[in-house]
Amino acid sequence: MTLDVLPGRLAVCRLAPDAPLALWMDEGVVSSLSRTAAELSVVCAEASVPEGVRVEAGWRALALRGPIDFALTGVLVRILQPLAEADVGIFALSTYDTDLVLVKEVQLAHAVAALRNAGLDVVG
Repeated sequence: MTLDVLPGRLAVCRLAPDAPLALWMDEGVVSSLSRTAAELSVVCAEASVPEGVRVEAGWRALALRGPIDFALTGVLVRILQPLAEADVGIFALSTYDTDLVLVKEVQLAHAVAALRNAGLDVVG
């Protein structure tokens, strides 16, 4: 398993469940929108978030090289367990082809070391 450290800082935002979609939400090396009855969550470039939006900034993304077969099990556990044991908080995302784990930039070096110590290849 190989993870790539993606460039750029990301933000995780929370908006009202009926908030309209906007162009700023689609900016950055990673963008993701998830809507539930309770909220609209947005992951996008930190610099794109407008004032007044509830935001948790300072995230970096590690992307598992894919595509990953839907039949595979335990993929995220292999990534998340070493991070949990190293006290690294995460925000996880999945796409059709792969999984991404966001960690705070201040913990990035610690996260990379924990993943490498667990036998994972981390590039970048």
